[in-house]
Amino acid sequence: MSDILDITLIYATIRSATPILFAALCATITQQADILNIGTEGIMLTSAFVAVLTSFMTGSWLFAIVCAILSGIVIAMIMAVANIKYNAHICAVGIAVNMFALAITKFGLKQFLGTSGTFNSPEIVPIPKIHIAAFDNIPFLNQVFNNWCVTEVFGLVMVAVMWFLLFRTVWGLRVRCVGRLPMAAETAGINVKMMKYQVMIISGVMGGLAGAHLSLGYSQMFADNMTNGRGFMGVAAMNFGAQNPILVWVGTLIFGFMDSLGARLQAYGLPSQFILMLPYVFTIVVLALAMWSKTKKDQKAKSAL
Repeated sequence: MSDILDITLIYATIRSATPILFAALCATITQQADILNIGTEGIMLTSAFVAVLTSFMTGSWLFAIVCAILSGIVIAMIMAVANIKYNAHICAVGIAVNMFALAITKFGLKQFLGTSGTFNSPEIVPIPKIHIAAFDNIPFLNQVFNNWCVTEVFGLVMVAVMWFLLFRTVWGLRVRCVGRLPMAAETAGINVKMMKYQVMIISGVMGGLAGAHLSLGYSQMFADNMTNGRGFMGVAAMNFGAQNPILVWVGTLIFGFMDSLGARLQAYGLPSQFILMLPYVFTIVVLALAMWSKTKKDQKAKSAL
């Protein structure tokens, strides 16, 4: 048991949680404006492919991240126009985006990289890691806080930034007002549609970072459907954290812990099917608890009236 629950599990949890964290922030910012962004999975997958393609062709991880973010914004704006301008149901649009991402990345993998299934090459430049030499002789700090990927650090920064934007700025107050009382927001002179476009752009940035980190930080490759439900886990974490970035981060850490723990348990002979099932079972449990909590709150509010 000590080999499973050792100190290295802390960083393994953070590492596994980071792609889900960016996806969760992508869903959190839009949900605050009453837009359920289930297209997070598609944004993430498309951006992961664009990041690998750009890194392979240009040799620049930074330019790859920029291109991944831009692709995320494009996909997010397609969703925004369909939903906000043409009143298409956001869930239908999200499903369409997810299906489109699966198809376009398969096509791009064959067309631009000349392979199918998986692409891996030493010419793919990964996102660099931060090494702090002062931690080398301190086992705890070296194993937990050393050699973090740049985007892993940035993910924690974005949790604080997103919380501050949503709960400590006028802009965040307007976003939350648009999500809860859109008619009151319009009466107060807030451009509801413009605010929704803004949160969709930010969600595209977060989704782009999620994809770029997954293919260049978490791994150094691209594979068909490599997101593997992480976008939906992000949506579940968003519901778990009640759209509060700090609590959402806690939810993603739980997902990361389950994923890391499962990988270690598999080495001890547990069936791989059981291990692979754990994150999805937990996703269902989280969503069920979130819905139960929301129902209880609604019942209390009604009884108070």
